[in-house]
Amino acid sequence: MCSPRSRLNCSDWPHHAVFYRRGQQTAVTFSICVREAYEDDDGNEQTRYGVAVTTRLAAVGTLCPFANEHGAVATQSFVNVDLGRRGVQYLADGLAIDDALSALLNADDEAEMRQLHGVDADDTFVFSGEECKDWYGHREEASFTVAGNLLTGESVVDATAEAYADSGREEPLAARLIDALAAGHAEGGDKREELRVQSAALQVATTEDREADPFYDDLRVDATETPIADLRETYDLAVESFEAAQEAAEEEESDDE
Repeated sequence: MCSPRSRLNCSDWPHHAVFYRRGQQTAVTFSICVREAYEDDDGNEQTRYGVAVTTRLAAVGTLCPFANEHGAVATQSFVNVDLGRRGVQYLADGLAIDDALSALLNADDEAEMRQLHGVDADDTFVFSGEECKDWYGHREEASFTVAGNLLTGESVVDATAEAYADSGREEPLAARLIDALAAGHAEGGDKREELRVQSAALQVATTEDREADPFYDDLRVDATETPIADLRETYDLAVESFEAAQEAAEEEESDDE
């Protein structure tokens, strides 16, 4: 049985699942998942979902963040990648996030080593197993979740959450997710200072049917000593690239008329 902190019972997991097992480094440190309602340019109601993460290991973007037009999920601590991959697929299949992620954890016999959290169109979900490494914990709000492990303290999660909550809507969600990570990083972030190589990543998805998805909505910095600064620089360059591509496309259309 899982601990009282969870909402689950644990059972067998399929043999093909991808695990980072006991004795290995945990692959993810802290992350945020968000849901935002907005109106598109035609006045139609839409929803966007975002997830961002950073850690003191390389290539966190290959392991933790998952998002589609139905929700966002982060899988971390001793990572089971299938919890994220299948999680967003179950959301696309029409399951509520509580049912989807609870079912996946119920099928994971090492659930107490996991952290799993996310959002869908209507709800949020957070789980921190009792075998995660201190400091670990999470925060669950009406439209976003934050979770972390191997942190310098609870203030990392709180700073991340508060930076996002206070961010407003002036900037694109991707930029505000980077700001949220920066706030947590400034509070100490991952406590493993002996690990020099770090990484960060973000994904944003939306229900809106856009002609082109912005390049800056799916970004990774896989190996660096300055993950937040590099993710921000990557974002700025991606914005510049996207705007240049749009201008070039508009000029080409104008020339064809």
